[in-house]
Amino acid sequence: MAKNFHGRIKKGFDPIITKYLVGPGIFDDFEHKFQAFVDCNKAHVLMLAKQGIIKPEVAKDILVVADEMGKMGDKPTFFIDPTAEDIYVNMERYLVERTNLDIGGQQHTARSRNDLYAATSRISFRRPYLEFCKLFNGLRQAIIAVARKNVDAVFSGYTHLQPSEPTTFGHYCSGVLAAMDRDFRRIAAVWETLNISPMGAGSMGSTTWPIDRQIVSDYLGFDRIMDNTIDCVASRDFATEFLTTLSIAAITYSRFCFDLHVWATPDFGYVEVDDSTAGCSSIMPQKKNPFTVEHVKAKAAHIEGFMISALNCQKNTPFTNCQDVGSESIAYLWKALEEMRCMTEVLRVTASGVTLHTDRMVATARGNFCTVTELANYLVRIDKISFRMAHEIVAMVVDYMITHRLKANEITVDILNIIYKDMFNRTTTMTNDDIQKALDPVANLKLRGLPGGPAPEEVTRQLDVRQAQLDADVGLTKAREEKLDTAKAKLEAAVAAFIA
Repeated sequence: MAKNFHGRIKKGFDPIITKYLVGPGIFDDFEHKFQAFVDCNKAHVLMLAKQGIIKPEVAKDILVVADEMGKMGDKPTFFIDPTAEDIYVNMERYLVERTNLDIGGQQHTARSRNDLYAATSRISFRRPYLEFCKLFNGLRQAIIAVARKNVDAVFSGYTHLQPSEPTTFGHYCSGVLAAMDRDFRRIAAVWETLNISPMGAGSMGSTTWPIDRQIVSDYLGFDRIMDNTIDCVASRDFATEFLTTLSIAAITYSRFCFDLHVWATPDFGYVEVDDSTAGCSSIMPQKKNPFTVEHVKAKAAHIEGFMISALNCQKNTPFTNCQDVGSESIAYLWKALEEMRCMTEVLRVTASGVTLHTDRMVATARGNFCTVTELANYLVRIDKISFRMAHEIVAMVVDYMITHRLKANEITVDILNIIYKDMFNRTTTMTNDDIQKALDPVANLKLRGLPGGPAPEEVTRQLDVRQAQLDADVGLTKAREEKLDTAKAKLEAAVAAFIA
């Protein structure tokens, strides 16, 4: 019975349980967590020996096998039994085969699979998480580059998808980047929840063995130990927090892509995606479909679905270790990360390859009435009337122009006075030159130099701020990677010294 490592359970798993639950879980854990388990075993055994809980010669024999497993790479070279209970049972069986039950069986002293699984879920996710942080920051850098090239690319801004006021493509990108700054702040904050050590919690109530949790935490590169042993095994909120932050960031991606999608239509004709990110039709030869932005928009919904799944798996569960939380709630964490990697990389190459049709952009802005707010401002300044009066006059002027199929840059003093006289029985003191200055989107935009505005010099300042924040975020990610590298080096050095 000892051979099966199955406790008081006298039967093996039903083949259906193995097929759908146990087997897939084992292979999934070996794919993502094998080295995390190896590192946890090394750190735990080193600590047991230091605390005098197991003898040095026992620790040495165990660590020799652990070191052997560590050199196997991401996947073990020994047989994986899908009918065994989990990854740990497979690994412990190999250890016992290489030593014996008396020696190999001491590895699990003062430990439970509960705190071990809680720890390996965190450890195995740290590197992929940091890699994603780098990809996200790479996208930010790419959009900054596009923005800097287009700080003076004037076009009509939109609210409710209706022409609003003139802006530049650089100003638009700066706005998206500001949202991405906040997205990264939320993503970066997940580290504070992720990189804390549950090792030493046992099943949930700690242990009577004189272990040192801090030693294990330091060897494994955690920032600190978790403060309550029930919380150690009960919580996977790093996963729900990460999936929530991904969902928010994915919405930023999706909204950016929606605008590119609309502006790439021939009816707008503002942007054109590169041929390398477009598709044609099998029947309509004129088509150039920006299908990458369609994929990114849709995949944002996948991310939201993964988040909802994780939250609902944890809802109405006991606050302790259970399969709902420990296994099922994090089941889509890796898939979500894979989808977000795809979205980030695809959006980076798409945004980097966008071509702007600046002549079309500014011509549309000249004619689509996005500048008439400034015409109202001119009326206030020159004719000394209230803004509400000016607003009503200009509204009726726009109505007149649309009715007569005229564009904004065709407004004249004569047309303005028709409305002015009808509404207020007076005429303007503005000249046609004044009107054209007010309606010129390029000149109009240069006056909007207030903090946050679209004037080219102000947008350049904004992008400098975005770059400084990005540089700091890149440095933060690098520092976190270096901390893990240092801890890993210390762990391996300690193991090598011990078995030497």
